[in-house]
Amino acid sequence: MGMFLKRMGKIHKKGKEELALLKEKHRSMTENLISVLQEVLEATDIDDDDTLVGKKVRELFIANGGVMALKSDCESISSYNGNNYLPLLEKFYRGHRKALYQLVRLLEIDSTTQDRSLVNALQFLLENENRKVEHVPAYIDLSFANEQWKNTIRVGKNTDLFYRKRLEICIFSYLATELKTGDIGIKGSEEYADYREQLLSWEECKPMVADYCNELGFNSSSTGFVTQLKEWLTQTAETIDRHYPENGQVMINQNGEPTLKRLARKEPSKSSKALENIIIQRLPERNVLDILCNVEHWTRWTRHFGPLSGSDPKLENPIERYIVTSFGYGCNLGSSQTSKHMRNTVTPHMISFVNRRHINAHKLDDAIQDILNHYNLFSLPKLWGSGKTAAADGTKYDLYEENLLSEYHIRYGGYGGIAYHHVSDTYIALFSHFIPCGVWEAVYIIDGLLKNKSDIQPDTLHADTQGQSTPVFALSYLLGINLMPRIRNWKDLTFFRPDKDACYNHIDPLFGDVIDWDLLETHWQDLLQVVLSIKSGKILPSTLLRKLSNDSKKNRLYKAFRELGRVVRTVFLLKYISDIKLREQITASTNKVEAYNGFSKWLFFGGDGIISENDPEEQEKRIKYNDLVANAVIFQNVVDITMILWDLIKEGYKFSREDLVMLSPYLTRHIKRFGDYVIDLQDIPQPVEENIPV
Repeated sequence: MGMFLKRMGKIHKKGKEELALLKEKHRSMTENLISVLQEVLEATDIDDDDTLVGKKVRELFIANGGVMALKSDCESISSYNGNNYLPLLEKFYRGHRKALYQLVRLLEIDSTTQDRSLVNALQFLLENENRKVEHVPAYIDLSFANEQWKNTIRVGKNTDLFYRKRLEICIFSYLATELKTGDIGIKGSEEYADYREQLLSWEECKPMVADYCNELGFNSSSTGFVTQLKEWLTQTAETIDRHYPENGQVMINQNGEPTLKRLARKEPSKSSKALENIIIQRLPERNVLDILCNVEHWTRWTRHFGPLSGSDPKLENPIERYIVTSFGYGCNLGSSQTSKHMRNTVTPHMISFVNRRHINAHKLDDAIQDILNHYNLFSLPKLWGSGKTAAADGTKYDLYEENLLSEYHIRYGGYGGIAYHHVSDTYIALFSHFIPCGVWEAVYIIDGLLKNKSDIQPDTLHADTQGQSTPVFALSYLLGINLMPRIRNWKDLTFFRPDKDACYNHIDPLFGDVIDWDLLETHWQDLLQVVLSIKSGKILPSTLLRKLSNDSKKNRLYKAFRELGRVVRTVFLLKYISDIKLREQITASTNKVEAYNGFSKWLFFGGDGIISENDPEEQEKRIKYNDLVANAVIFQNVVDITMILWDLIKEGYKFSREDLVMLSPYLTRHIKRFGDYVIDLQDIPQPVEENIPV
């Protein structure tokens, strides 16, 4: 189904590009018509004799190509004067028509709502696929389509006919949209199945409701749940309003426009800079392969790798092979370049074989988990963060353009996919996904926390604007996750009142609409059914959020999640604008994940940073290999920094806790990336005691 969605996306993209070209082409026509009109107005203004004016106007028309030519130019411009590119899609659709029909015929498509108008329209198309007619009778129910599409499809204003090809494009376009919103499902699919069939039944959920609500502090009845939410929103708004005069963090002008006080940038002290310089000078030079060997000796992360099936032959020197393979793919060298770096002591085939037959994404996650658990025992990272907070952010990796996952990214520019990292406030990466550029990143924000099985378990999650939406706020709240993103255009978001009579002395201009509490109470059971299904492992948050990430007019579950999200986001925004420490915490955490993006890419130095694999599973593995290498380097840096700090203490060097807080394990000056590598597992590193206090 990804192929279908991608093809429809390309058709619409080309239509928009064609409209832009036509507008540019018609610019000279528009300027010519304006100049003709200007001359007509001047002729009319100069002479009062209508006969003479008419004669002059006709002469002007003849001089500019004649009435018919000018009329044709007017029609051309008016046809594409707006943003309606839909009539232009037909020529781009023709080449894909046969493939789209074949794809749709292979799938068992059905509506997930009571509205079956789109499914019935699709059935009409399939029944009439081979008819050789340009127009079809206009008796099909097009209630799913907007007015622009209806006008584009109809042959004239007063006929009972539709343009057949335009009708096909319309139905296929809405099929793609409703697959994304979850209003259409595909039987047997994992990603596009009817999400309702993936949920626990309410009878299965009932016994779990009381315990789950008690665990998270929710009232276990629909009325009590809504009352609790309303009191939370009311009390928060009243508290913020009461403390507004002495707060000094947000200023609201006479036009009701809020302005936040800028955060003061914290510059590192001279003593912290001096300590960092001493550490950098004393860090031993290391290469990436040696680091992987050391961390393997301390954590035994390779123990998770092995034959994916019992029939695979055993390897000679398996630990050595696993380390070399992880190095090769984690640094994006690939099998051939890795073999050359190893002085051809291992062949490209050997490396490729280990990657394909002994290592998968699940095993890589387990290996990373071992590193995380040992890292969590060190005292130094606990000065950087508690481990109860994480931040999520995406960074683009280049892919070849002709690739199912590859899409053009507007923000980053170029074709590729997004590595979506969850990074702890202790600087280490907890989990990563590799996702298409066109996907709203927030869809995967909760998956990363739930799939992270390490000892570092955050309950607060920061992100940027891409990491939030009202459904994401709602689902995070129901799962006990405190979502606190850094939203770029927060002023443009609506603050929702607890009821229409709620007024505030100071912050009233911030508020707009009112929460629909009846909607929340009506769908309380649906909300609990979803969250308990997620907690039971029946459905992934990303699967559900893909259905809730678009404004579906039919999906009632979307509307319930959106309404709950409005409550949670309003409370968060009120706290965000009034609490400078909260904003500082969010900024610090998001800065860490952005720094990790640069650090991990620095280690992804092979192949010009382009992921050459076309298989989505292998692409995901490349990102996880890179995480493994990056986390191993972070681990080694913490070991080295800890030892250096103890040496400094023995030498009588004085430093403060604040100096240590300003340190970072993303140090790279001492790491050798290029040249020949020799693996020596007999070179045993010094033992480490992770729980040594600093």
